[in-house]
Parts: sequence; structure tokens; C-alpha cells
Amino acid sequence: MDSFYKAIRYHVDNGIGRIVLNRPEKRNALNQELITELHHAVRDSAKDPAVRVVLLSGAGSDFCSGADLSGLQRAFSAGVLDQMADARVLANLFQDMRRHPRPIIAAVRGRALAGGCGLATACDLILAAESAQFGYPEVNIGFVPAIVMAILRRSVPEKRAFELITMGEISSARDFGLVNQVFADETFDIDVDAYAQKMAAKSASALQLCKLLLYQIDGMSIESALEAGVQMNAIARMTDDCKRGIERFLKKST
Repeated sequence: MDSFYKAIRYHVDNGIGRIVLNRPEKRNALNQELITELHHAVRDSAKDPAVRVVLLSGAGSDFCSGADLSGLQRAFSAGVLDQMADARVLANLFQDMRRHPRPIIAAVRGRALAGGCGLATACDLILAAESAQFGYPEVNIGFVPAIVMAILRRSVPEKRAFELITMGEISSARDFGLVNQVFADETFDIDVDAYAQKMAAKSASALQLCKLLLYQIDGMSIESALEAGVQMNAIARMTDDCKRGIERFLKKST
């Protein structure tokens, strides 16, 4: 599949769909080509039954430095409708990542800043090297981390989100507040692979239903969320994975 892509690399290995941002000379800055190819890879992995987990990383020393500002500068002369169409490309990517049937894991080494931080935040989980750096510095150049804000607001307390987007400061992996696991720089790749393999070994149907329900209950009342849980509980019981899992458990306990 790599031959289809230029700005990213993508292949499937032992149940893991590996997507690598591949503009290391630009610190993997987001341009339209990279975003479009990334979106294709996300969609391809969503349709591939061999993919149980998606792992997103960056080539070189950084995960992603954010938007390619030279591209944004060239778009200054465009009208507001063209600007909205351009921005919507990233919004559609984030939406498809959230709707993806498999867990998407960001493996962050080096810097994940601005749009790159947004991309990591849009993933379901973030694994970071101890020296990794995160931040939304857009405010420092008069810009706004607007597209990721819907996801950020759901991921951290309101006052923490406000601080992140208005101070524009860079945080360490341990201070950022969105990182699930921090691994030593020296063993980062090994630890990330072990984590991804452990998740890929879980029931594919259970992972898919967990992700679907968790995001489905965004904004629901407690009554609606509980009812959605009732329906998902019934659906989960009917899956082959659940039936086999219960049979294995009962055999072990007898």
C-alpha cells in the first residue's frame, strides 16, 4: 500500500494498521496532500478486517509540528467560503477518526504542536516518549486551535482546556493531561509495539462496541446514556467473541 502514498507510509502488520506521517524534513507539518493521504489511510484501515488497532506516528524526530504555515499564507487571498472548505478537510478527518471502528493510538516522539497536537488529541489514546512535547501555540501568532476544540473540550476539564488554548505554552508528556502512557525514550518503540499488540489481542467486536458507545453518549442525558448502554449490552451478548469468551471462562472455572 505504501506505493499509493507519498506524504505518509501505511501498512498492516500483525493486526496493526501502521500509519506514519512522512515529511520528516518539514517535521511532518500538515499540508493538504498529507491530510488527504492520511484520510485515505484512515478509511482504508476502517474497511480492512485484518486491522484491529491503528497506530499513528511520525517519521524522524517529531510527531507533527502542526500546519504547514507556508500553505496557510498562500491561502490568505481566498474568500471565506474557500477558507471554510480548506479547514473542513481536517474536520472531516477528525470526524472519521472518531467514527473509526478500531482504536486509534497516537505514538508521539518529539514535538506534537498546534495541528499536530490536535491530531494526537483526535486519536483515542496517546502514548508518548518521556521527552515528548505537546501544546497549542496558535494563539501566539494570532490563530485559534478551532477544529480540535470540540474534541479537546471532551477530553479535559473546561478550565484546563481554556488554559491550553489561551496560554499557548508547551507541556511535557507528563504535564499535558491527555497522555495515557509515558515510556522511556530508549525503549519507546518497543513499549509502543507491546501496548498496541496487547490491545490488538482483545476482542475486535468488544473494542468496536466500546468505542462506539463511549462516543455515542457524548451530550446525552443520564437516562439516554443508560438506555444506550442497555441496547449495547444486549448487542454485545450476541457477538461470537462474547459467546466464546464466556465459554472459555466457564470451562476454566469448573
